[in-house]
Amino acid sequence: MSFLLNDKRILLGVSGGIAAYKVADWVRQLRREGAEVTVMMTDAAQSFVTPLTFAALSGKRVHTTMLAAADGEYLPHINLGRDHDLILLAPATANTIARLARGQADELVSTVVLAARAKVLLCPAMNSEMYRHPATRQNLGLLQEYGYTIIEPDSGELACGDQGPGRLAEWETVRQEVIAALTPQDLQGRNILVTAGPTWEPLDPVRLLTNRSSGKMGYALAAAARRRGANVTLVSGPGSIRPPAGVELIPVVTANEMHQAVCQRVDATDIMIMAAAVSDYRPARHEPHKIKKGATDASLALVSNPDILRELGERKKTATCFPLLVGFAAESENHLEEGQRKLTSKNLDLIAINDIGAEDAGFAVDNNRVTLLDRNGAVEELPLLSKEEVAHRILNNILRLT
Repeated sequence: MSFLLNDKRILLGVSGGIAAYKVADWVRQLRREGAEVTVMMTDAAQSFVTPLTFAALSGKRVHTTMLAAADGEYLPHINLGRDHDLILLAPATANTIARLARGQADELVSTVVLAARAKVLLCPAMNSEMYRHPATRQNLGLLQEYGYTIIEPDSGELACGDQGPGRLAEWETVRQEVIAALTPQDLQGRNILVTAGPTWEPLDPVRLLTNRSSGKMGYALAAAARRRGANVTLVSGPGSIRPPAGVELIPVVTANEMHQAVCQRVDATDIMIMAAAVSDYRPARHEPHKIKKGATDASLALVSNPDILRELGERKKTATCFPLLVGFAAESENHLEEGQRKLTSKNLDLIAINDIGAEDAGFAVDNNRVTLLDRNGAVEELPLLSKEEVAHRILNNILRLT
């Protein structure tokens, strides 16, 4: 489990929509990642989910009124917005959006936001026609001008049976925006290219050469860089991971396609993080039809694929200006020696060495244990961490080298 939200104070504002039941689980997810969550609710929201539900999930009192006698000197409509790092409004109904756009202060949630110093993330959820209505579109535009972040709703079947935009965004999308809002934007304006996943080298229309890479580490790096303000291009081999929001995805299949995609973008890139597991070899011949059993001998002729990282390192030697170059090494033995050899021979600025023999880290899992070596001789051995946290440690090292 990642703890990127450790000790962050999040104020969740719940409006009166059917999607309120989904948001109850978000409280649990946020707390699992170390956040402290306080909930405030409109009167209408309490018709869908009771305050008791949110109190049980958050472990804290739920705020429902502006002027409760029990508050004494504590004024929720003023202090809640000051006491939290982030305000997350979900679901944000058309009515709540209209209140916020007008600066209306006639109930707790809109009043807290009006008086808040914290960042505001807003997750609209409503009927498609309500969402498309010019008044709602104008109100959302005003809120963006005020500096609020709008997390666009998904499209699909709604509770009313209609099809279209208006479904509350999925938690993973919202989670990424929450983390980004609470993360220093220390990569703002940097152009970062990340490669990820395996490559597929076809033998015939059915069979191929590949490896066990899932792409999780590369995707985690792309997401982390995006959260920290970078402009991110993700060159990815085949896989099933959903690309991070806000990242430009360049899908490729073979090593040659990845080589071409990367080389075309060198001049527009500040930092290149080569996390893909590129196939070293491909079949010498691609058969146009499926090879039948017994139709050929048991040997398979192979030819070398381009070593993209080595080629970039060679270009770097003679270039007056070249991106910072980061590589990965998947090793089963002599990890430090092999990592140092590749750092030097491929002219890298930083290399991350994976122990592929570990059962709890490496390919196709959510955790990783890596050692980082840099061009200045620094060595950092990371403990077992989530790949998200490893990604941020790598980016921290990159910033140190730039």
